[in-house]
Amino acid sequence: MDKDNMSLETLVVHGAQKPDPTTGAISTPIYQTSTFVFKDPDHGARLFRGEEEGYIYTRVGNPTIEILERKLALLESAEAGVAFASGMAAIFNTIISIASAGDHIIVDDTVYGGTYALMTKIIPRLGIEVSIVNCADEKEIESKIKGNTRLIFFETPSNPTLKVIDIGQISRLGHDHKLVVVVDNTFATPILQRPIEHGADIVVHSMTKYLSGHGDTIGGIVVGRREYIERLREETAIDVGSCISPFNAWLILRGIKTLYLRMIRHSENAYKVARFLKDHPKVERVMYPGLEDDPGHKIARKQMLLFGGMVSFEIAGGREAGKRLLSNLNLCTLAVSLGDTDTLIEHPASMTHSTYSDEECLKFGITPGLIRISVGIENGTEICEDLARGLEGV
Repeated sequence: MDKDNMSLETLVVHGAQKPDPTTGAISTPIYQTSTFVFKDPDHGARLFRGEEEGYIYTRVGNPTIEILERKLALLESAEAGVAFASGMAAIFNTIISIASAGDHIIVDDTVYGGTYALMTKIIPRLGIEVSIVNCADEKEIESKIKGNTRLIFFETPSNPTLKVIDIGQISRLGHDHKLVVVVDNTFATPILQRPIEHGADIVVHSMTKYLSGHGDTIGGIVVGRREYIERLREETAIDVGSCISPFNAWLILRGIKTLYLRMIRHSENAYKVARFLKDHPKVERVMYPGLEDDPGHKIARKQMLLFGGMVSFEIAGGREAGKRLLSNLNLCTLAVSLGDTDTLIEHPASMTHSTYSDEECLKFGITPGLIRISVGIENGTEICEDLARGLEGV
């Protein structure tokens, strides 16, 4: 069957993957090698000049990694992709491949804490000016655009406040000003949302999360138009050297085969958890785009299949109440990261954002009592029961 006729459920299983032509192995082989042998000096020279397809060195290209790149490009309706050692490496390489010293970029104000640190501490040291704005507000974005602005970067839904941004609307605005629009699609995955179909130019992922899905590997990827991806690979990725290992690429390929099933279950459980928390007297606010009264619900319905597995909420009693809740749980696991089969729960103010002041955290929408849950694929009722027991001790 041609990939153009495959449903998404089938594409996650079969897209870009075929039985190994040499052995017939149904599972993609792990080409765990650093280098590849040339047939003769002329063959090596042709490969280096790009006159012949083949492999030279795993930092430059590897068959296992290449299959992963092609698979993610298919799932995201992109033309090509480049895999990296982590999501942060994917974001960093994307930024420096588009913007240079003297340029300006626009970044949403509710991105992941690691991304915020990169954009405010590292990128400016390269001579690139960064404006942190609310990318849900077109007028605010437009007020920051300059002649040297090169790109707009945002997550949707955002981490950890689940803010939803209209991808089509911001893409049109960006393109009116000849800007590149980059979307971090980690929370939604291509199962629930495909930003390129809504007008975005480039999509990045932390493959560590839902794409892998089992908490056993780290990786990142950038997908987009072939012309851009080839330039990213040749001018930035190879020389920076933040390549993913073949084994990690294989683990992620294995995880993707169940991605559709997992994202449906994550979303169903998260909706159940969000409804439970919304009705609990010790919960002041629930952030989940699947709730009809959520500020991002209308936009999320337009651009997402379902609403994902992430839920955040504010607990009455602030920081200390949050700590007591986390100390009283049995099923939910106290850990950072997200997208695992297990339910993971964390308190951003005392964990991922503990190096920031309360005032700085509030700029990200992070209050002292904010709790973030990566809802797993366990029995949804049992997840709610565990949260109920935890809240009793607050």
